[in-house]
Amino acid sequence: MLTVNDVMTQHVVTTSNGQTVRNAARIMANHGISCVLVFSSDGLKGILTERDIVTRVVCAGLDPGEVSVGKIMSEPVIVIRPDTPLEQAAEIMLTQRIKKLPVIDGEDEELKVVGIISLIDVASVQPDLIHSIKEMIAVEMEELEDSFYVS
Repeated sequence: MLTVNDVMTQHVVTTSNGQTVRNAARIMANHGISCVLVFSSDGLKGILTERDIVTRVVCAGLDPGEVSVGKIMSEPVIVIRPDTPLEQAAEIMLTQRIKKLPVIDGEDEELKVVGIISLIDVASVQPDLIHSIKEMIAVEMEELEDSFYVS
């Protein structure tokens, strides 16, 4: 059985919550990535995605050189352990409607980010898994819609 550790990306690009959105976007562009993990002196605080920038800065007409990453990042961060089965990671991403999960390891105060996994990583090794989970969610959504039907 494949685990998160088998397919995660170990090189994780980060920024600080006080950094400007413009600088964070430049970091993302320079590395060819769609998100960065956001840290403060207390550790992992959030994740900044292209979508966060588009919806919370560009669409709002804000100046990315004036807005801090901490003001628009997505939080709290949903994380996963490296020994988690790949199927469980995919299910979390699909049910939470997120595309990336930071991977943490260690105990309590010694927790550290050891990688990141994306839906693309999962789909590259188990494309059938993504399809079956999507079908499962579609059935659950239909059941939910049926329970709210008003005649």
